[in-house]
Amino acid sequence: MEVLDFITLLIIMAAFFTLINVKYLKLPSTIGLMLLALGLSLFIILGEWIFSTLNDLARNLMTEYDFSKVLFQVMLSFLLFAGALELDLRKLGEEKWPILILATVGVLISTVVAGSAIYYILPFIGLPLDFIYCLLFGALISPTDPIAVLAMIKKTKVSKNLESQIAGESLFNDGIGVVVFLTILAIATRGVENVEAINIVELFGLEVFGGLLLGALLGYFGLHLLKIIDNDHTEIEVLVTLSMVLGGASIAEMLHVSGPLAMVIMGLFVGRKGRGTKDKEDAAGEYVYKFWHLMDEAMNAILFILIGLQIIVINYETIYFFAAGFAILVVLLARLIGVAVPISLMRIKRKFPKYTIRILTWSGLRGGISVALALSLYETTNFDTRIVDIIITMTYCVVLFSIVVQGLTVNKLFQKASKHSDD
Repeated sequence: MEVLDFITLLIIMAAFFTLINVKYLKLPSTIGLMLLALGLSLFIILGEWIFSTLNDLARNLMTEYDFSKVLFQVMLSFLLFAGALELDLRKLGEEKWPILILATVGVLISTVVAGSAIYYILPFIGLPLDFIYCLLFGALISPTDPIAVLAMIKKTKVSKNLESQIAGESLFNDGIGVVVFLTILAIATRGVENVEAINIVELFGLEVFGGLLLGALLGYFGLHLLKIIDNDHTEIEVLVTLSMVLGGASIAEMLHVSGPLAMVIMGLFVGRKGRGTKDKEDAAGEYVYKFWHLMDEAMNAILFILIGLQIIVINYETIYFFAAGFAILVVLLARLIGVAVPISLMRIKRKFPKYTIRILTWSGLRGGISVALALSLYETTNFDTRIVDIIITMTYCVVLFSIVVQGLTVNKLFQKASKHSDD
């Protein structure tokens, strides 16, 4: 199938599933679309003996296009830029330290806790994995998915400061999480004995600080270009922002720096909320924000349909699902510790709402980024295929639980928290 045909099919499915969800299911968009796509996938798998041709066609279609490349090279850049556009810079500045600490220290704690727990649990069910592979799973599952989190935040009522913490952390810990994953992947690929501490520092520093610097340079240049255009030609403004995103993603890949972090910084530069003066807030015209809102909604719909369809191509054994059940509990525990430790320490000098730890733990949804990172392991030639299958099965089940169970229940926690403004 040609790329254009594949995109057309996804858009048709997105429109059809959205209609069904709005008319009948009435679930949050991301959850409804993913469940419908998952239902279609299960129908194809379970009906294999009747619809064998359909099953083969669906499997060939999903393996023909690399989901991880589609997400990282195209969709993620658009979604992160669009998400950052909507952040309030003033509120983000007020919460900069909690966001920074949660996005770095929190992710590292969660990675170590999740990886260590999985390492000690899997041997009891007959699936022992080397510690480096367990740590790799911890790294890819620890960052919360900004796409899923931002889609959820839009539908909830919570204090602006806490909203900024959740949204800001999810955007930044995505970039940090990908860097941690790539660092551990490099160690696993080369062998622990062949990697020195200085190599890890260099890789981590180049990815993180390079991405931040690239985003700041392109964002600064793009913002001033938009001011020169001055809302006179909205179509040029849209093209400028499109050029920033697509060009920035290509440059980041070429320079081997963090593209996700660059997209977030660019979005913050161009975004209008909380910039202080009306002149700065109106650097980009209203049409630019409407365009990126449309892109955000469309890409979200397609992404969660793709997540639902990924089950068609997962190679699994029944025992893998026992591992996945433990993984769900382990990831929740790791998230709780990764949030509770930094927040508890920051509470010495800073006041947080009573339900902060519970909200940050339960609202830490996982999504397409974790699935894409797991699927990218198939490209690592020196990894045993069975190891990759175990990691992917655990990842996929954690993501499903996260989006469906946590996504459907977190609003009740928000409502409860809104009644308690103080600790």
